[in-house]
Amino acid sequence: MVLLLHTEVFGDGEPIVFLHTGLQTGLTDFEYQREYFKHNFKVILPDLRGHGRSIENNLSNFFEDSAMDIEETLNKLDVKSVHLVGCSLGGLVGLCFAKKFPHKVKSLTISGVLSKKPDNWIQLHNEDVEFQAQLLQNEDAVNFFDNLHGSDWRQFIYMGKDEHWYPFQMTKDLDGINSPVLYMVGEENKGETEGTILYPLLKEDVHVSIIPFASHLVHSEQPEVYTKILDVFIKKVEKE
Repeated sequence: MVLLLHTEVFGDGEPIVFLHTGLQTGLTDFEYQREYFKHNFKVILPDLRGHGRSIENNLSNFFEDSAMDIEETLNKLDVKSVHLVGCSLGGLVGLCFAKKFPHKVKSLTISGVLSKKPDNWIQLHNEDVEFQAQLLQNEDAVNFFDNLHGSDWRQFIYMGKDEHWYPFQMTKDLDGINSPVLYMVGEENKGETEGTILYPLLKEDVHVSIIPFASHLVHSEQPEVYTKILDVFIKKVEKE
C-alpha cells in the first residue's frame, strides 16, 4: 500500500528533495545541505517508509514501494518535478524513482551507491552484518533509534542480513532516466568509485566527482565540497 510520507519543507523556489540514508530521517540527515539550499530553493525532506514518522513495517518491496510513496507525497504537495538527491539507501530509492517516474525528475544526484557487485561482496556483506549485530548490542544506540523511529527500525537490520538484498539489477544501468545525473563518491570507497567509469559510458549527461578524504557518506564527511559541487550542478541544469 502506498504511504503518504511524513515530510518537512523549508524555503521557497525550485524544489529539491533530499532522501536520507538508512536509519536516519529527513531532519537528521543532509543537515548542512538543508541549511545551504533553503535560502534559494524549496527543500523537501521526507522520512522514507519505516523511518522517523513514516510508520510502516512492510519492507517486502522496499525500493519500488518507496518510489511510489515519494510520488504520492509530491502529488500531495502539488510538486510537479524536482531535483532529487539521495545517499546510500536514499540514493537507491532515488535511482528507483528516477527510473519509474522520469518526468518528475529535473536532475538526479546519487552517492553511496554501488554500480555493480564487487568481487569481494560476500566479505563486505559479512562485515556489515557483524557491525549491525554489534549495533543491536549497544544500549545507547538502541535507545537512540527507538526514540527516532515510530516503526520497528530493526527490520532494516534483518533485511540487510540477506546477501541478496542489494538491488544490483537496478544500479547496473541508468535505463529510463531522462534527466542529467551527478554521481558523487568518496575516494576511499573503491567499490563505489567504479561507477565513475561505468555510468558515463551508459549515458551522455552523467557528471562524476570523486571527493578526497571521504568514503560512503560523502555528503556528511566532506559537506562543503559536496554541497558546492551539487550547487554548481543544479544551477547548470536550471539554466539549460
